[in-house]
Amino acid sequence: MTTETREFQAETRQVLRLVIHSLYSHKEIFLRELISNASDACEKLRFEALAKPDLMGGDTLRIELIPDAGAGTLTIKDNGIGMSRDEVIENLGTIARSGTRKFLEALSGNEAKDTQLIGQFGVGFYSAFIVAERVSVLTKRSDGEGVRWDSDGEGAYDIQPHHKADRGTEVILHLRQDDKEFLQPERLRHLVQKYSDHLGLPIVLVHDGKEETLNQARAFWTRPKSELKDEDYQAFYKHLSHDWEDARAWAHHKVEGNLEYTSLLYLPKRAPMDLYEREPSHGVQLYVKRVFIMDKAAELLPPWLRFMRGLVDSADLPLNVSRELLQNNRTVEKIRSALVKRSLDLLEDLAANKPEEYAEFWKTFGAVLKEGIIEDEGQKERIAKLLRFNSTTTEADATTSLADYVARMKPEQKAIYFLTADSLSAARNSPHLEGFRGKGYEVLLLTDRVDEWVTTHLREFEGKKLDSVASAAADVESVIDTPEKAAAESAYKDILERLQKTLAGKISAAKVSGRLTESPACLVSGENDISLRMARMLKQAGQANPFGSLPILELNTQHPLVQRLKDAQDETAFTDLAQLLHGQAVLAEGGQLEDPAAFVRQINKLMLEGLSEKPKILLG
Repeated sequence: MTTETREFQAETRQVLRLVIHSLYSHKEIFLRELISNASDACEKLRFEALAKPDLMGGDTLRIELIPDAGAGTLTIKDNGIGMSRDEVIENLGTIARSGTRKFLEALSGNEAKDTQLIGQFGVGFYSAFIVAERVSVLTKRSDGEGVRWDSDGEGAYDIQPHHKADRGTEVILHLRQDDKEFLQPERLRHLVQKYSDHLGLPIVLVHDGKEETLNQARAFWTRPKSELKDEDYQAFYKHLSHDWEDARAWAHHKVEGNLEYTSLLYLPKRAPMDLYEREPSHGVQLYVKRVFIMDKAAELLPPWLRFMRGLVDSADLPLNVSRELLQNNRTVEKIRSALVKRSLDLLEDLAANKPEEYAEFWKTFGAVLKEGIIEDEGQKERIAKLLRFNSTTTEADATTSLADYVARMKPEQKAIYFLTADSLSAARNSPHLEGFRGKGYEVLLLTDRVDEWVTTHLREFEGKKLDSVASAAADVESVIDTPEKAAAESAYKDILERLQKTLAGKISAAKVSGRLTESPACLVSGENDISLRMARMLKQAGQANPFGSLPILELNTQHPLVQRLKDAQDETAFTDLAQLLHGQAVLAEGGQLEDPAAFVRQINKLMLEGLSEKPKILLG
């Protein structure tokens, strides 16, 4: 019999130390994690047995807890799927696999926050080292050889063949002297009832030659809601999601009639690390007649609700259902439609009755929910009511709904005004807001990347159209009296034409602004053009501007720099000022200069002129 010693990855050793030390005050959760792993192994066997009934044999799936005071060991044993040698190396020799480095990068140095991260990376097994100085794993698949894995959780582990007779896995914890309390039957009984009473498999205590089933051994979601408490739902959520924190809210429904199924949906508090990945590793689980079929069944909820967790147990789907069948199944479509409705019901209830909780949800998942405006035309109206935005009248990180915005609109105001920007600070200081602020019009400040697409799909709300303040169409004409603006346009007609020639290839036109009161110039997009921010985003993604449009340069004719532009007789001076005004407008709008060094030279040149030769001209 050959024993092979293999080293953990360098990152794995760091994670092990973190698990052992950061969770020191939560020792008892090791049992919950190991029982959950054993339960998963049994569910996987039940699923594989759908295609190969012989795998199950005549066994009843169960989990055993075997304390041995003489040896100082606690064994968690299951008769589930078991593991091959390669699976042992993959699952026990590499924590979180490719996610380990990402996990370490996410650590903040704050023990409380770091503890919450652990559950996102599949490191529950390693919580065994909180109480064990050494861990042994004996495992065997039905059709394979037995394998033994041993480690003290430091730098390496041993792996070797083992003459294990029965299928399944045994995790043997060699407990530390200070943790022998977990050998006491009373302690184990209490922990199972506290953390794992919801499992649909019997958890059996084997002690002094006797066996005692510690849990109800009935699928949690099949139990009447009347006998379930909040702590029961929270315990099941942690088992289901491997999250270390409570869920924010949940919805439990049983449907009977033409369609029969049970759904249990949870709204988490924290976002998983893969929330924005195309194929997240979390989702809604699918059961058929209490038999686990698949994890993260993408067909049960649309991508814009991918933050939801939970399960669906259907009595109307075949046990051999495949992902391909799910994609074209009318039963699944009806369930999906109902789950979307219930998810939105849950969010609407949270927004109406617990606004502070909803605000926290929005910070975490709001950008994902916005995708529903783009992807689901049928639910767009309901989703729009759930949207929250910063605005020019909200403080700090406070947000407002579209309904509240409409209620505050001035009588003469015809549109819901918004501005997209790369950050809240950039939005609040944008020159585009000047005229609207002067009129007392509130402007929504949109800073998520997805907002550019949201505003192209959400054209109106409660009969009020949405207009961008960075568009030529949203000019606030009445900020400057019409006769005064007309006079400025006449006086600057030649200047505007010269500007358009001087800045050819950078702007499509130059106009007198009806929105600027403080800044000398700004850039706006044409009425039917995409926003300037969208054009930048497309360029960053390697795509060309689909309309090939250029922005419009608007001038504030009351500003000294613009007045100096009118007085500039020398072509070089005019060009320098024109480039300076354009560069300022690009930066204020959030763009990048094509030649920053040239822009700096122009600023330095004009500053020197102002200091030595013509200070009065610079000041107007």
